[in-house]
Amino acid sequence: MTSRPRLLPLPLLLPLLLLLTLSALLPAPARAQTGDAGKNEEPAFKEFKGVTIGTPMEEARKKLGDPTDKGDKQDFYVFSDDETAQIFYDGEKKVSAVAVVYTGGNNAPTARAVFGKEVAAKPDGSQYLRVLYPKVNYWVSYSRTAGDTPVTSVMMQRKQ
Repeated sequence: MTSRPRLLPLPLLLPLLLLLTLSALLPAPARAQTGDAGKNEEPAFKEFKGVTIGTPMEEARKKLGDPTDKGDKQDFYVFSDDETAQIFYDGEKKVSAVAVVYTGGNNAPTARAVFGKEVAAKPDGSQYLRVLYPKVNYWVSYSRTAGDTPVTSVMMQRKQ
């Protein structure tokens, strides 16, 4: 018997699609804005609710609770109406990436909290920055849309 691919529930799918759409719509220079800020540094954003890159799957699940959708390669969490997360696992069942999406501006971290420095806003008020940290072999990105109810995504992923 073959297993059918699992579809994401709509509340999880919408923020993910929005995030992917926004990143595709960013002009190339904005997407490429990485600079060398992390060359000799460690990121300010190192963990999400106690989960770091390299955390074993079972330990991550203990720290985050029961996922809304559980899998061998990724878990989806809905913590509230305005905070969701996706945790990715590698072949050794360790965290390889964390993506957190905040809708509205209430609980979202600032760019300063993520990078330890201010990130210049675009003319429309949105913000985006991705920094590679070779010392710890992963990158961190921050994206915040403009407007009264912004969508903020914070991601960290091991460099492949």
